[in-house]
Amino acid sequence: MARKRTPEGPPPPPPVQKLRIRYARRGRLRFSSTRDFGRALERALRRSGVPMAFSAGFHPHPKISYAGAAPTGTASEAEYFEISVTERVDPDAVRAALDAALPDDLEIIEVVEAGPGSLAERLEASVWRLELHGVTEDELSYAVERFLAVEVAEVTRTFKTGPKTFDTRSAVLAMDVVDDAPATTAAGEEGPCAILQMVVRHTTPSVRPDDILTALHAVTEFQAPVPPRVTRLAQGPLTDAAAGVADPLAADKDAVGS
Repeated sequence: MARKRTPEGPPPPPPVQKLRIRYARRGRLRFSSTRDFGRALERALRRSGVPMAFSAGFHPHPKISYAGAAPTGTASEAEYFEISVTERVDPDAVRAALDAALPDDLEIIEVVEAGPGSLAERLEASVWRLELHGVTEDELSYAVERFLAVEVAEVTRTFKTGPKTFDTRSAVLAMDVVDDAPATTAAGEEGPCAILQMVVRHTTPSVRPDDILTALHAVTEFQAPVPPRVTRLAQGPLTDAAAGVADPLAADKDAVGS
């Protein structure tokens, strides 16, 4: 019988602290995937000297977990991940060091020490902003009104397991046309631009902004002439207020402050 191989040397130091981190993905790096960001993050962790905890085994890897990543191609002001460290560190110092080591379009916004509970379970909904160039506010308002009036708005998307049809309407908790459109388009040309802002509940499968645009077209025949610029403004637990999304790190800050 073959003997079970075991890694040579002592086991890695155990983690003594977990940090929860919010970062923004902007500009050209909105086209980076979670895997791309993971590679950039691991390089930044090495450069900044963060005392990372590693898994055991023949191929140890840093203890990093991601929660609620936005789709590739969308900008975001509210992406989250967790890291475990083998020495107690100052969260503000880690924020500054990581931010300096990452590319300009990736910004570390906040680092807090993790308190009890699961971060992933707090991410119940997202606030999305869509800049729809070549669309007037009246056109968009009409489409939104008709979409909100229906009970079901199904779309079909292809997954690894094949095509799946699901409802988008039940996931949309709020949808409004916002009067703060930029004066010029992304190409620098003048023209109409309507802003759609919505609160979308996290579901399985996830309802993405492009799914909702597909549903808008199916229900109302609305279609923007160019792809929208999409930004996630926030994600977190739903509040008692209508379609409100709270700070998912607030419980951690309260736990440390108590």
